[in-house]
Amino acid sequence: MIHFFLLFFLSFSGVRSLGVNYGQVGDNLPSPDKVLELLTSLNISKVRIYDTNPQILTSFANSNTELIVTIENEMLTQLLDPQQALQWVVTHIKPYFPAVRITGIAVGNEIFTGNDTVLMANLVPAMMAIHEALGELGLGSYIHVSTPTSLAVLEESFPPSAGSFKGEVSSYISQFLQFLSRTKAPFWVNAYPYFAYKDNPDIISLDYALLNAMTYLVDPSTKLNYDNMLYAQVDAVIFGMARLGFDGIEVRVSETGWPSKGDVDEIGANSENAAIYNRNLLRRQLANEGTPLRPNTRLEVYLFALFNEDMKPGPTSERNYGLYQPDGTMAYNMGLSTSSASVSLSSSATKDIEVADESW
Repeated sequence: MIHFFLLFFLSFSGVRSLGVNYGQVGDNLPSPDKVLELLTSLNISKVRIYDTNPQILTSFANSNTELIVTIENEMLTQLLDPQQALQWVVTHIKPYFPAVRITGIAVGNEIFTGNDTVLMANLVPAMMAIHEALGELGLGSYIHVSTPTSLAVLEESFPPSAGSFKGEVSSYISQFLQFLSRTKAPFWVNAYPYFAYKDNPDIISLDYALLNAMTYLVDPSTKLNYDNMLYAQVDAVIFGMARLGFDGIEVRVSETGWPSKGDVDEIGANSENAAIYNRNLLRRQLANEGTPLRPNTRLEVYLFALFNEDMKPGPTSERNYGLYQPDGTMAYNMGLSTSSASVSLSSSATKDIEVADESW
């Protein structure tokens, strides 16, 4: 069944919203040029990285890949100085653009759910400084500036119409939303139905978490039907923004995925569920789906992640979100096999990956 659906999916072109997160927290990952070869063979044209690695930027030059780059959390304080922000853009963006199709800069990651209120207070001023530096260099209309936010920033997320941000960060969120509204940049959310299911397996339907259209929940306020948790999570963010007086900001999913392996207490973390979740996500992208609240706006999603990363800290699941092992073999069977392209990611790989020519 998995094989059939993925081959069906990959037999069509035109799926442009799905992207992938390319993390590098591993000591055995393939070189960036080999990664680009794999991405190109899969026709994945949108990638997010967690830094501005010059090797990746150089390798991705003159490709069709759109790239979101990241400014690490620890850099934010320095970028409050407009001259430092300008120098950062001059050093990390300008030498590569437009040969590298940089479309977004993520300023930090999941800052609103940390404990550092100084960092929260510095976030939007740093974003403003980067945005103004881009404008000064004539790049402002090409590259948007935002920050990925964990879904844990919400106080309430279900039903979606009850979506609201936590009171202790609402002032920071309001400032952030004002920036997004003014610059027309998207709200990026890291949304993982897996976490909700793992913590409440007796309450949350596995089908609902895996994006299987077998369980329907009705929002009592809007009467909208939800057949999966991811869309409910996204709409909860939209309602949360509306409660703070902001309508019309696009929400994009900067991370979502399902681990193929976990510790004993990580319920649901296995290869079967990972394959089902990602297959369903691909199928929904093929259908150009929006959420029930915004059915005519296609939801842009970045899958986490391209590779298993062996140096990530934390529970076993953290090192097992990848579609691929570092040697280029698939982490589990998703049916990504057929057509004409064959890619070997390392000299030690004994099995080439056959992938489809059409788009994800």
